[in-house]
Amino acid sequence: MPELPEVETTRRGIATVMPGQALRALNVFEPRLRWPVPSDLPDRVKNQVVRACERRGKYLLIAFDHGVMIVHLGMSGSLRRALPDEPAKKHDHIEWLFDDARFLLHDPRRFGAVLWHDLADGPVLTHPLLAKLGIEPFDNAFTPQYLFNGLRGRTQNIKQALLSGDIVVGVGNIYASEALFRARINPRIKAGSLSLARAERLWASIKSTLSDALTSGGSTLRDYVNATGTPGSYFEIHAAVYDRVGQPCRVCQTPIKRIVQGQRATYYCPNCQRR
Repeated sequence: MPELPEVETTRRGIATVMPGQALRALNVFEPRLRWPVPSDLPDRVKNQVVRACERRGKYLLIAFDHGVMIVHLGMSGSLRRALPDEPAKKHDHIEWLFDDARFLLHDPRRFGAVLWHDLADGPVLTHPLLAKLGIEPFDNAFTPQYLFNGLRGRTQNIKQALLSGDIVVGVGNIYASEALFRARINPRIKAGSLSLARAERLWASIKSTLSDALTSGGSTLRDYVNATGTPGSYFEIHAAVYDRVGQPCRVCQTPIKRIVQGQRATYYCPNCQRR
């Protein structure tokens, strides 16, 4: 699914176009997403000026004077800029129309969301979907000690602790496997068993993995493309373990293994990431 690098890449793309422009129309072709698109949303935002395009975790936040549109790309979604006369594709469910720009939300599995938070109800970060999210990985407050403290006492495996999102956001399934490989940490060990030194290695690996993913425009699984319609190139340039089961480790040549944790695939090198 689109993770933090993909969402941030998309945010950067729309942030060069949307802010300062009036949204002339929000066209909802299919309201049945993960949560129903509010029926009154098109009227709420018609001819309203976009003030900012921000991100919290994996959520895009399109801000207006009176509220914020909360957009999630789901399991296989993307938000791309389209030509004015480009026919909508199958699974293009939402359309944003500006005077000189057009964007389409493509979501084959309909696990995404387009919701509304009225600022009369408080700051958008108090919204139930956002209020309990952990720290951003590039926030200065995300330190090795912070990560170590967050993991202490946790009996779940380290991979699931990273995916929970209540310690640090944005380390989804793909990049959790990659970061654990870079840190040489086995994904099955208990989160609370990490020493401060190993937490520091993991902290550095999380930041470098996500940074590399941002530089390469994210990864491409299923239908993900960025805001310009371009697929990401992380897998071609950086991926060490994810989706490489049976292939030789790029470090030691040991075949990469695949296990299932919390109904999600985990990839690791049994030699480089010994328990």
